[in-house]
Amino acid sequence: MIVQWLIPLAFILAGLIAGVIGEQVVFIKLKNFFAIKKIPGNTIIFNSLHRMTFIWFMLAGFFGAVISFPFKSNDVNDLLKRVIIILFIYSVTLVFARLTGGFVKLYTRKTEGVSASLISNVAKIAVLILGTLILLQTVGVEVTPIVTTLGISGLAVGLALKDTLENIFSGFYLIFSKQVRTGDYVKLEDKHEGYVTDITWRNTTIKELSNNVIVVPNSKLASTIFTNYHLPVKEISLTINVGVDYQSDLEQVEKVTIEIAKEVMREVSPELMVNEPFMRFHTFGDFSIDFTVYIRVNEFFDLRIAKHKFIKKLHKRYQQEGIKIPFPVREVYRQRNQSKNGNKVLIAD
Repeated sequence: MIVQWLIPLAFILAGLIAGVIGEQVVFIKLKNFFAIKKIPGNTIIFNSLHRMTFIWFMLAGFFGAVISFPFKSNDVNDLLKRVIIILFIYSVTLVFARLTGGFVKLYTRKTEGVSASLISNVAKIAVLILGTLILLQTVGVEVTPIVTTLGISGLAVGLALKDTLENIFSGFYLIFSKQVRTGDYVKLEDKHEGYVTDITWRNTTIKELSNNVIVVPNSKLASTIFTNYHLPVKEISLTINVGVDYQSDLEQVEKVTIEIAKEVMREVSPELMVNEPFMRFHTFGDFSIDFTVYIRVNEFFDLRIAKHKFIKKLHKRYQQEGIKIPFPVREVYRQRNQSKNGNKVLIAD
């Protein structure tokens, strides 16, 4: 009696030991080797295989135990084998789903500049559905009636999940139209703005500079008016309006202002120095001659620091050069009537 249990237990123990060695030694060494060699996709592969080495060796051990144990009924033997095969096929399906999702995300990030979880999740679901159908076919379940039933009931499900499906298709539209990409800085019609962090099956998440997260349904984002500051390129022009006193030497003003603008560009966006800053006078104002300075920066986020530096440096340099930025001043004339020799005299104060 004891002897007939020894071989099955030996198989289970061997599977357990092989699983621990495979997971803790072989798996880790291979992972480090692939990382050192910088083989493309190694992180995705090993994340997908996480814990699976141990599970597969354990299943192999149990399968050996089932084969070697002298069951009195073949039905029990067949049932246990089928359960182990089901678990193995499901684990393989899970690995392929992880691999598919990971590589789809990597591919879309490299080719389309998009890293949206919507596409990778849809790919995972597709693989899981296909694996489930193969699993059912393996255990002897007819797949054709199931597929037919799903097709017929799909209409009812579609009507019940109308809003969900609308958000899913809107998400695909946003991604494939390339109007919004993860990492883009957008400003919505309601004045909310921030970086797009993800496009899921239901909504788009936007992270504000204050670290708050805005969640916008995909269908609403697809139908609203928004500004994408990273399209067609990330580089953007900073425009600053300045006014100087009417007594100023405009040639000197232009020279000094451009020098400061170049200095700011060298600090904030030196790689864009080929696009030299410039300025244009445009208005004889009520109390100043007004002009606009144009400075090229790398992206929307750099606007604030560039503007901060420019105002500080320009104000200091204008003080050194004796260039005045006038306060808003208006000359007000008051009228009153005085009578002299029967005639009205208009006096302006």
